[in-house]
Amino acid sequence: MAGDSERGRLFTRRAILLGGVEVGLFSLLAGRLYYLQIVEGEKYRTLADENRINVRLIAPPRGHILDRLGAPLAVNEQNYRLILLPEQIDDISSLLDKLSSYVAITDSDRTRVRRDLERNGSFNAVLVRDDLTWDQVARISLNLLDLPGADIDTGEVRAYPYGPATSHALGYVGPVSESEAENGGDDDGLLSIPGFRIGKSGIEKEYDRRLRGEAGNVQLEVNAHGRVVRQLSRAAPVAGADARLTLDIGLQQFTYRRLAETEGSAAVVLDVTTGAVRALVSFPGFDPNLFTYGIPQKDWDRLNNDIHAPMLDKVCDGVYAPGSTFKPVVAMAGLEDDLVDPAATVYCPGYLDLGNYRFHCWKHGGHGHVNMHQAITESCDVYFYTIGRKIGIDRIQAMAQRFGLNHRLGVDLPHESSGLVPSAEWKMAKFGVPWQPGETLVAAIGQGYTLVTPLQLAMVAARLANGGRAITPHLLGRPPGAPPAPAPAMGLDPANLAIVQSAMTAVVNEPFGTAYRGRITEPGMAMAGKTGTAQVRRITEAERRKGILPEDKIPWQDRDHSLFMGFAPVGAPRYAVAVVVEHGGEGAHKAVPIAHDIMLECEKRIGV
Repeated sequence: MAGDSERGRLFTRRAILLGGVEVGLFSLLAGRLYYLQIVEGEKYRTLADENRINVRLIAPPRGHILDRLGAPLAVNEQNYRLILLPEQIDDISSLLDKLSSYVAITDSDRTRVRRDLERNGSFNAVLVRDDLTWDQVARISLNLLDLPGADIDTGEVRAYPYGPATSHALGYVGPVSESEAENGGDDDGLLSIPGFRIGKSGIEKEYDRRLRGEAGNVQLEVNAHGRVVRQLSRAAPVAGADARLTLDIGLQQFTYRRLAETEGSAAVVLDVTTGAVRALVSFPGFDPNLFTYGIPQKDWDRLNNDIHAPMLDKVCDGVYAPGSTFKPVVAMAGLEDDLVDPAATVYCPGYLDLGNYRFHCWKHGGHGHVNMHQAITESCDVYFYTIGRKIGIDRIQAMAQRFGLNHRLGVDLPHESSGLVPSAEWKMAKFGVPWQPGETLVAAIGQGYTLVTPLQLAMVAARLANGGRAITPHLLGRPPGAPPAPAPAMGLDPANLAIVQSAMTAVVNEPFGTAYRGRITEPGMAMAGKTGTAQVRRITEAERRKGILPEDKIPWQDRDHSLFMGFAPVGAPRYAVAVVVEHGGEGAHKAVPIAHDIMLECEKRIGV
């Protein structure tokens, strides 16, 4: 009995020990479950949902670009695309090999697809090929069961109905590059959407964020193998805002057709009161539709190797010596600083000697005695050599800056040149040598270091025409009903402006004016302006003695540029125009007739 009692006590102790261990283990398990489910429950529920639910982004429609009356300039068209769904792909190399029998897939395409698969994650679709034909769509769709991971997607692609005529104003869109994806401010993941395109130049780039819109999304439930089980929810994307511009597409097309009669040129039309850009054309242009799917290398090389520079926006980025179109600015500098009497005459024998150098007038026999009105009307170089020397380069530069030269005007486009109007300080900083008196003479007739853009040239004409108001050029229209903000006054004496305006009117409308053959005779539409001929190379003394060759005997790239700036109608100016014909010869021969036609079309299209 004693043995039985001892065994009983031993069993009881073991049972208590085992029970204690079991209680302890259950307590630990319960504590752990409490910690995981109660304390850390929210964290693990989130992780479970992230394993189970995937969010895919939906690209928004890009906002349209419209002209001032609502005509579509950039729109969206339906586009069929071949995409890959990463979570369904087992062997990417094998899948791409199969797909290459339906669409062309280059080595660079394969590299891009692999890169995008790594960059976009497991559930974001990856673009293989855009712009599929209906036949390609049908063939791929019929064989999708043998192409796991491939799918056909319907999206939108940018289209430009007017092609080259609007290329520099609107710009173009293109696929997102790696650097743009990393630095493009992709706050909502838009740039990772397959086939998504962003603005690369022009209005498309300047207002890209406005035009993009906001991404939508679809929530998908996936199983343990990453396969989609069902759609849980869908939030529609928000379309990008439309951009209504100040351009008039009829005037824009007319201007492009008119410039197409040249080898290279630029023209711009401004509203002198508001600064609204009515036409902005650089010729030759390019077809922006080429860039939508990624431009082929041969087309890119062709555009960039063309000596006529079709990719350059010559209106805003092209810089040219202004030639005699700069003379009204020099005249205003002399008048405003009371250094020049407009009635006083200067004798022009056809040249002016300074030291050992002779500065020639364009008119070999000279103009005789001329005052300011006559000097502007007939474009006498010797008169402006004389007053330019009296005024000085620093005063000339200061007045030029008031008219919008030597700095960017702030037009709402991504690229704009500041041009250059030199000063003594600028030359010392640039070259480390003092300014020379002869350089002032050259600058006074718009040559030497002086460079302007056609947009700046139009701005000079506009500010002269509107009574000295510092308008700012812009392409984005105001909201409906919003009045234009008044432009600040430049502080110019109206009497001085009237002197220069009168002379510019005579340039076009008096028989001795350099633009007389291009005058507008329609009642109420008389045009004022100033011609310019800018040398692209120095004419040697030997060439002067020998005589200038006929224009058709001079290589195109060595011919002078032809320029004109003007405004109309005289008496109540509404529009300013600037035209530059590259290597077009004398301004009166090429630029003036184009400006004449543009101004008449402006009156027909928009009215005065």
